[in-house]
Amino acid sequence: MNRNYASSLISYGIVVLFTLGLSSGLKAQNFEKLKDFFTIYPNKKAVERDSTLYLSKFIAAPVVSYSPETNFAFGTGAKFLFKFNGSGEETRVSNMPITLQYTLNSQFFLYSGFEIFTNQEKWVIEGNILFQNYPRLYYGLGTNSPESAEEEYNYYQLLVEPIFLKQAFARYLFIGAGVRYNHIYKTEIEQGGLIDQERLTGFDGSTSLGAEAAVLYDSRNNVLNAQNGWYLEFTRGEYFKALGGTHNFDLTRFDLRHFVKPFDNNDDVLAFQFVGRFTRGGLPFSEFSFLGGSEIMRGYREGRYVDRDLLASQVEYRKTFKNSRWGAVAFAGAGDVYNHVENFQFKNIKPSYGAGLRFMIDKEERLNLRFDAGFGRGSNEFYLSIAEAF
Repeated sequence: MNRNYASSLISYGIVVLFTLGLSSGLKAQNFEKLKDFFTIYPNKKAVERDSTLYLSKFIAAPVVSYSPETNFAFGTGAKFLFKFNGSGEETRVSNMPITLQYTLNSQFFLYSGFEIFTNQEKWVIEGNILFQNYPRLYYGLGTNSPESAEEEYNYYQLLVEPIFLKQAFARYLFIGAGVRYNHIYKTEIEQGGLIDQERLTGFDGSTSLGAEAAVLYDSRNNVLNAQNGWYLEFTRGEYFKALGGTHNFDLTRFDLRHFVKPFDNNDDVLAFQFVGRFTRGGLPFSEFSFLGGSEIMRGYREGRYVDRDLLASQVEYRKTFKNSRWGAVAFAGAGDVYNHVENFQFKNIKPSYGAGLRFMIDKEERLNLRFDAGFGRGSNEFYLSIAEAF
């Protein structure tokens, strides 16, 4: 799922202690002790009696993360990794993160982006829950908005988006539906500024409430850090005033990913992603497409370019080092926003490229702490977070 609503900000773990420990050459056994200090195993006794059960993990710790949109963020976070009783190797690990943070930019947010597999993956339940006060920068609409137009606006947001998908026709194919509620309120803009002059519909707040149909194909071997497989999610949402919203519009999204190991003698991974977001009708300002962030188009601040539609792609090479928790990545991408995707022009495509370091904090789940440096056209940004960008 395309989680543009702050998923790029999610991080958990005792980053400061990890960094200090790494820099001082923390031994492997001491690192495991440090990790276990912040980990609770809810079904540990049951696993001791029945070794076929998955050992669930509830990781709770102080949080330190960084992205250009937030500056440094501090708080508490938790991540629940589990399987339902009766699930074996055929069922992938369910992932429920919860993060509460306050940032140096005077922001706060509470977020959970969950992906739950029932027994034998008969059902997938996924979605987002977000509550935040999130100041954002705005430069105007369109692919040619100037840097000099920068201004800040503030708002509160409550987003709830659960989607229920049932396995159908094939092992990794799921079909389902859900609802999406996106409420923007207590907006603050610069008097006489660009937003005040343009006064786009919904600039002073909006409520989007609609029903979504969804199709998911997910054959990834690991949800947190895939080494092989395909991922394709397509959602189509219809939003109406009759349901309690403030605007009538529709929203179409897709997210296509592929992961492959190019060499047999190591665990390196080549990863591809292609995403699209298309809107039609009288949508409010909050539902426009925002380019940039720490997931795709790294190097651009989220929302540096804004318009109704978006297309973006990226490729990433993930290098691992034998007998080490360390890794490195190199990535490149391209994308742009459009008033209508039919206005696509190659000359306007924005480049994105960069590199990063990885440190594996959980070998069993292949969960990485990541640091990325991204570069775009006339911009560069740095990201500190947990798990891969996609």
